[in-house]
Amino acid sequence: MSAKIVTLTTDFGLKDPYVAEMKAAILSVCPTAKIVDVTHEIEKFSIPTGAFMLASAAPYFPKGTVHVAVVDPGVGSSRRPIVMQTESGFFVGPDNGLMVLAAEAAGVKQVREIRSRRFMLPHVSGTFHGRDIFAPVAAHLTNGAPIEEFGPPTSDFVKPSFAQVSKNVDTILGEVLHVDDFGNIITNMHAKDVEAFSGDIIQIELTKSPLSQVTKFSRAYADAKSQEPLALIGSHGYLEIAVNQGSAAATYSAKAGDQVKLSKA
Repeated sequence: MSAKIVTLTTDFGLKDPYVAEMKAAILSVCPTAKIVDVTHEIEKFSIPTGAFMLASAAPYFPKGTVHVAVVDPGVGSSRRPIVMQTESGFFVGPDNGLMVLAAEAAGVKQVREIRSRRFMLPHVSGTFHGRDIFAPVAAHLTNGAPIEEFGPPTSDFVKPSFAQVSKNVDTILGEVLHVDDFGNIITNMHAKDVEAFSGDIIQIELTKSPLSQVTKFSRAYADAKSQEPLALIGSHGYLEIAVNQGSAAATYSAKAGDQVKLSKA
């Protein structure tokens, strides 16, 4: 392993000691780990938003980085803890789809269910697997522990709806992954999904909004006039619906999980 970097992506916020406790668990096992906070401000329980944040940041880290992601409304239930090995590093977290966008983009090599208690804290609570399981597992990986020792292989890990789109000749159906602080609506439609539409006039419909928008793809936000809507491929490679110097989310009352339909006008 060429890096000793562990990243953290959670919906914990910074008011409580939860993030510090995870860092303490990592450093107790691997004192030389370099811990990088991706974000702890994901909307509570929003797995699609967490998946987008992780998939956006992960490609820019060095090979061998261990990414810990915890947006975990099912903590303490039958959902499994897993570690995913990819061509570029590892992803550790709950088996709820949170890590799939990032891991599949990086090229999944194998996935293991985490079962071995020797890689966890001595007491595992029913409510804080981020500290008791995921953080120490990440630290042991950073120390060079073989992934095979964490538990049995699995191929039936959760692949959520937001990890794929539905396409035919004239229509693409997807959903909103994230609304950023500028009010830009970021969908799960990757550039490769919409390349056949890029030269056309398109109609965008958000199924929970009475409004629809007929537009063409722009290269940058400034290609539209102030307060004018547009569609473009954003810096992370996903289709965005935006309003130049305004908020598309406010205009369309959009939030993560809303369905999006793209069609040729």
